[in-house]
Amino acid sequence: MKKTAFFLFILVCISAISYSQTVFKVNSKYDADVKVFVANSKYDADLIVFEVKSKYDADKDGLWFFTNSKYDAKKKIFFVDSKYDADIIVYFANSKYDAGWRNTAKIGKWK
Repeated sequence: MKKTAFFLFILVCISAISYSQTVFKVNSKYDADVKVFVANSKYDADLIVFEVKSKYDADKDGLWFFTNSKYDAKKKIFFVDSKYDADIIVYFANSKYDAGWRNTAKIGKWK
């Protein structure tokens, strides 16, 4: 029983780490995994984002932690000036409870 509980604990920890949304902002769209446009309204966004202060808080869709190293990031992103050049459109919210996908068809661009 203890082995099973330990195995489940390890599995949960690994899935939480792999699920985290740590991002790194790159300076070139050619280095990016995802091109992102920032919308002025959450109604125009595919994903509502809230920036968290710790990578451990980035545990659900839309909670982003900006890391200082591209090697620690799950995704490398580049901010574009036009929504037509973007893979996804995001809106930065003031509350973590607003974070999440609005356009689930775009999830494949992120995952």
